[in-house]
Amino acid sequence: MSSFAHTSVLLAETIAGIAPRDGGTYIDCTLGGGGHSERLLEASAPSGRLLAIDLDATAITHARQRLARFGNRVTFVQGNFRLVAAYAAAAGFVPADGIVFDLGVSSPQFDEPERGFSYRFDAPLDMRMDPRQPVTAAELVQTLPETELARIFAEYGEERFARRIARAIVVRRQRRPITTTGELAELIKSVVPAPARRSGPHPARRVFQALRIAVNDELGALREALSGAFSILAPGGRMAVISFHSLEDRMVKQAFASWCQGCVCPPDFPVCRCGRTPQARWVVRRPVTPTPAEVAANPRARSAKLRIVEKLTASPPPAQGDVG
Repeated sequence: MSSFAHTSVLLAETIAGIAPRDGGTYIDCTLGGGGHSERLLEASAPSGRLLAIDLDATAITHARQRLARFGNRVTFVQGNFRLVAAYAAAAGFVPADGIVFDLGVSSPQFDEPERGFSYRFDAPLDMRMDPRQPVTAAELVQTLPETELARIFAEYGEERFARRIARAIVVRRQRRPITTTGELAELIKSVVPAPARRSGPHPARRVFQALRIAVNDELGALREALSGAFSILAPGGRMAVISFHSLEDRMVKQAFASWCQGCVCPPDFPVCRCGRTPQARWVVRRPVTPTPAEVAANPRARSAKLRIVEKLTASPPPAQGDVG
């Protein structure tokens, strides 16, 4: 079994943005290796409590060992974070003083070939965050119509050769199934033009990302999770979200902006008629990104963006320039 070693991205900035305190209640919606959970528990000592959620049973097993010293201050739930509001209510974490999301796939999931997330290994084409889920990436590749495959690759992976790759998959699967990561990666390489293969990331990266998002319904889950999490956030409580690709970040930015927006009346109205007031304020106006030193130490951090909002109790103060 893997050690589930995972380097948490933007760790100090996230904890500073949440500002944990003794006696507070906190939720880590993406437990992973337990890095953010550990720091939240340390910063909220001696009596702060944490609800730790993850789809991956292996992550929870290893995190239980890492966080054992905190005893009953931490509660674990294996499940999809889209149900965060229900989990929090059942475990007594409503309202929550701080909620953290660290989106994407943990390093151990990429590094364990049998999980089928990576084109770096030849393994069964799986990609399920939770093995209890019914549909694998291989089943999508084998059964979806060409137009739907192309849509997934273009929309979720922003793959410019989406149609060409989808067509090649359909032609190939008529002869024999595509069942492994290696088979799919080689097929993609064979149809992507040579100039595109010679520069930039691995030619299969965007397709693999798109399939992972589709298999796990990551964007649908995130949309529900953000809404549910905000609904249980205490007045004055903060939510921090770390995203790793533009689709996630756009969704987070739009959700946060809608909560922070006040009057939406046309500018020529002499007085507000809509009655809309902000529900939240930006803690940081622009996303926080990793320092060059963090990227050098952990290249997977290079695309990370951290956004933070605070639920309002009264009129919003101005956003800060940076976390603190």
